[in-house]
Amino acid sequence: MHILITGGAGFIGSHLCDFMLARGHRVTVMDNFLTGNPNNLAHIRDDRFTFINYDVTNFIYVKGDLDFVLHFASPASPIDYLKFPIHTLKVGAYGTHNALGLARAKGARFLIASTSEVYGDPLKHPQREEYWGNVNPIGIRGVYDEAKRFAEAMTMAYHRYHGVDTKIVRIFNTFGPRMRVEDGRAVPNFINQALAGQDLTVFGDGSQTRSFGYISDLAEGIYKLMLSDENEPVNIGNPEEMTVQDMAELILKLTGSKSKIVYKELPEDDPKIRQPDISKAKRVLGWEPETPVREGLAKTIEWFMAAHKE
Repeated sequence: MHILITGGAGFIGSHLCDFMLARGHRVTVMDNFLTGNPNNLAHIRDDRFTFINYDVTNFIYVKGDLDFVLHFASPASPIDYLKFPIHTLKVGAYGTHNALGLARAKGARFLIASTSEVYGDPLKHPQREEYWGNVNPIGIRGVYDEAKRFAEAMTMAYHRYHGVDTKIVRIFNTFGPRMRVEDGRAVPNFINQALAGQDLTVFGDGSQTRSFGYISDLAEGIYKLMLSDENEPVNIGNPEEMTVQDMAELILKLTGSKSKIVYKELPEDDPKIRQPDISKAKRVLGWEPETPVREGLAKTIEWFMAAHKE
């Protein structure tokens, strides 16, 4: 297949490039490096790979046939979408509209990267795809949450009205190599602080929970969803729930760091609980995560250690 990946220079997008190329597909990446990193793609030496430096909030055109459009362009960490709030909304709205329009024009299938953030600070636990969520639309996190919720609505509208074969993956917390040092999310923050001998910063009292999945498992789940007949949202994540405090302590243990844990005020609208119900992914895709958190962390720490040496 010929696959376009918007946001392909990002953490998840770049791993999808590797995954698709390894399976013999042609890949075109579209990214403007707002939050992506050209170094994430620097290792690719393949005639089937093409890069286009472009902002997807503008009209999108790609030469030739396309089989699939994977729309992964978006600031994704709180640091990013608080720094670029308007662009986050624009890429969720205009960017999704443009990517869907391209898929329709090419007769391609379409997959949107949505997020567990569409559930907001959930009142139901674990979170099933049928749950509508508990989101503050005018809070500081609303620029990301509502951008993704709108993107899902636009995607389903194109499916119902134009007949585009669309897919929606709701991605839960994912970690692995190529996460940015300044990403701001728990795993890269803790690893970098531990390796630098700094105190690990936990927001709140650390009792809030997350479900951490490894990047290779996510890529496999996305690929299975791509090839499926499912058009409505599917959760892809690790149902193994753990507290942020436990994650900090585990990273201290795995790095051998003597750093201490310090606590700061919990940010506005930060979710207290997060755990995917993946029964639909098991049933429809035959997918569930295979990489234990400790194993994934060991690989991620090894990558960050090399990055620190550079």
